[in-house]
Amino acid sequence: MSVLRRALFVAALVAAPIVALAQQADSGSKMTAEKFEASLNWREGDVVLGNGLATVHLPVAYRYLGPGDAERVLTAWGNLPGQKTLGMIFPAGMHALEEGTWAVVVQYDEDGHVDDSDAAKIDYTSLLENMKKETEERNAERKKQGVATATLVGWAAPPAYDGNTHKLRWAKELAFAGEDEHTINWDIRVLGARGVLDLDAVGSKSQLATLQAGTGDVLGFVDFNQGHRYADYKPGVDRKAEYGIAALVAGGLLAKAGFFKVLLGALIAMKKLLIVAAAGIAGFFRKLFGRKEQHPTPAAPPAAS
Repeated sequence: MSVLRRALFVAALVAAPIVALAQQADSGSKMTAEKFEASLNWREGDVVLGNGLATVHLPVAYRYLGPGDAERVLTAWGNLPGQKTLGMIFPAGMHALEEGTWAVVVQYDEDGHVDDSDAAKIDYTSLLENMKKETEERNAERKKQGVATATLVGWAAPPAYDGNTHKLRWAKELAFAGEDEHTINWDIRVLGARGVLDLDAVGSKSQLATLQAGTGDVLGFVDFNQGHRYADYKPGVDRKAEYGIAALVAGGLLAKAGFFKVLLGALIAMKKLLIVAAAGIAGFFRKLFGRKEQHPTPAAPPAAS
């Protein structure tokens, strides 16, 4: 998935699918949360992703949903059908529609081999300041579009890159107008021979410790398979990406400078829309699944960062 397509991945959060499901619930065709859960094909242990691209070595504390079931869950969370991923990783003790649930959405950007030679030279403080300015500059357009304005508060966890495993992890803290609690975007990138695995989780600030521990676990059990690993890159044969580590942290947006101002705000806005959808459809879930519960804690979407 290209940088642009990945940025637009969560753009399809509109009321249409929610209204359709609500109408289904009103017509008497109800599905219980238990039946929805039972219909999901949960997998454990080692799971191969994308026709041999990578493997997820799941410990007992985690389980996996394949692309088809991941699409169903993302649709239930408020996305339009047709979301393409490599699957989702959940804590083993949580259900897909449970209050306070979170998950990591797995995608693959086949934009080329990312040169990591700049990793040790990046001034993440300056990069953060630039990202803050870009976010603020996008707020005028966000108001016109009827989307809540955003403030990039800072790093919830500063970027950290491991040159031996070629894995990168960081988290941003975001504040959205009208929201009492800040949002945390956790991002993991695993660099490969011809692209990057994107693993994204989103939650509320109260979930920070949980997300930090969970994404730390995920960082350790996802790896490219032989032939797709970073060391398998063939200069002159495999395509090189147009961006480096700094662009990955900025959301991949520096890959094409002309898109930077447009997409940085879009990425943050779209991920936030998932958060709003997850919280805002609590009343709808009560109708659809016949459950009485409080508004759920914002759950992890895709991403997108």
